[in-house]
Amino acid sequence: MGFAFAALNAMRQPTLRTEKRVDYFLFLAMSAWGLTLLASACELVTIYLALELSSYSLYILIPVRSHSKEAAEAGLKYILFGAAATALALYGLSWIVVDQHTTYLSVLATKSWSMAESPLAVMGLACFLGGIFFKLALFPFHFWCPDVYQGASNETAAFAATLPKLGAVIVLIRLCAVLKPELEVTGILALLAAVSVTYGNLCALAQKDLKRMLGFSSVAHAGYILCGLCAGTAEGLAAAAFYAMAYLFMNLLCFWVIARVSQDGRNLTYDDLNGLSARSPVLALCLAAAAFSLVSLPPTVGFIGKLWLITALWGHGYDWLVIVVCVNSAIAIFYYLSLVRHAYTEDPQGTVPEGSPAGTLPGAIALADNGAVSQIGAVALGILVVMLGVLPGPVYSAVLAASKLLLQ
Repeated sequence: MGFAFAALNAMRQPTLRTEKRVDYFLFLAMSAWGLTLLASACELVTIYLALELSSYSLYILIPVRSHSKEAAEAGLKYILFGAAATALALYGLSWIVVDQHTTYLSVLATKSWSMAESPLAVMGLACFLGGIFFKLALFPFHFWCPDVYQGASNETAAFAATLPKLGAVIVLIRLCAVLKPELEVTGILALLAAVSVTYGNLCALAQKDLKRMLGFSSVAHAGYILCGLCAGTAEGLAAAAFYAMAYLFMNLLCFWVIARVSQDGRNLTYDDLNGLSARSPVLALCLAAAAFSLVSLPPTVGFIGKLWLITALWGHGYDWLVIVVCVNSAIAIFYYLSLVRHAYTEDPQGTVPEGSPAGTLPGAIALADNGAVSQIGAVALGILVVMLGVLPGPVYSAVLAASKLLLQ
């Protein structure tokens, strides 16, 4: 479903040349196929190969933005950081094989992952997790994220910000299922989660470019997801999986509105949203739903997802991490609700350009596509964001059952 929305969002791209459209959607599908293999893999070598398959396609897609030096720079940064993360993961994989003599997750779950008993395997697992953290944009593997989002086209950034992270979370759940809360690796994960949440939110406060803000936001949300994995329980794994799915829909909705508002495919700032409620009430309402969900306000899916993350953490040795999550959720209010403030309360300044359509607000950019498809897509994503917050039970129960099977 996420790929369907991402592909539909990419159908209209002002910065994509006509002769490159077929290749663009081919590599978009190949990346999604690699993520599907990544999510279904149960062996480390297969996970590594699927990770590379999904990454190679994005290496090609990110620079595809006509007449943009920023896109070329973003593509180069993504390739360089990706190569370093890949080397780190492959190096860690070799250590795991040397110490544990297997790459199958079902067998690795029966092995010892204590630093005192298997130091080589623990260091190898930490390195292999680093390659997954690159896809998740977790601190300190996040440096590519804001620059790539800013340089890539709005539609490509929407794909890179959503589906790869969901695939990475599924792999992390499989890997973290072999760990216990008292292990050294789990403590390191908790520390990385706290730093990633704090760093991402503080950096997002200072951003004006919307995609760059969402880039640092994704760093923070990667930390939120990792909090569930630190709990070491079926409830924690289920909460992490549910929140990853929630992040997919609410972030995709936010990018959907950005792509519709951007007239020529350029990057938007907060001021470009001024008067959006008058230009397109539907898009403004859907943007508000996405912002409320990202900041975890009821009755959205972001609220119930974060509530389950906090519940899973509490009482399992990481109560301090719950405090970090709550404080950072309060910090995030300032920049997420700025989207709503600009859309509903700010009046555009300036004069109406000569030749503009009747009804155009002063200083407001025209909507790139305010047709039925744009509004239906936004409404569909908005309904998912709200309904999964109002009726999360069936989805969460299915995820919890799968998590219990992993821990058996």
